[in-house]
Amino acid sequence: MHSISKARRYTPITIGLHWVMLLLIVAIYATMELKGIFPKDSGARDTLKQLHYTLGLSALALVFARILVNLFTRAPQVIPDPPRWQKVSAKSMHVALYALMIMLPVLGWLILSAKGQAIPFWGVDLPPLIGSNASLGKWLKNMHELGATVGYFLIGAHAAAALFHHYVIRDNTLVRMLPGIKAPGLD
Repeated sequence: MHSISKARRYTPITIGLHWVMLLLIVAIYATMELKGIFPKDSGARDTLKQLHYTLGLSALALVFARILVNLFTRAPQVIPDPPRWQKVSAKSMHVALYALMIMLPVLGWLILSAKGQAIPFWGVDLPPLIGSNASLGKWLKNMHELGATVGYFLIGAHAAAALFHHYVIRDNTLVRMLPGIKAPGLD
């Protein structure tokens, strides 16, 4: 087995940020889904809600770190070179995922602001983005929930595409982003 050359892999920081973001997103979705098993106004439900808010804002901070890193690093080439339609599709998916990673936390921040609630971020309350407005808060919540549902599909499609590239097309799309992976024939 030959190790993948650095020119054919993402940088360690890019790989790390990708997988940390995945774990963070899993935790965000888990807190959202798990809170529903507890009664309203229970301590456990309130704790999960607070954690959901904090993790969501953490994702917002992390996505900007990812964007900054992406500005200064180049994506390694996919080998063999995919057709143009696949490149356009991949770029569109990444734009949609980044939009989701920015819009959902911002919508969450706006929801809490519109409800006049504290915006918790690791022990610090962030300032509201807008004034209290119950009807706007309800609309923002509906948009946030719709975006979260769309997120399930985007994340699933992203993972499915990576697996399709790896197992069907047999290119290096997936292994470029795997930490410490060794694969034959990619040197």
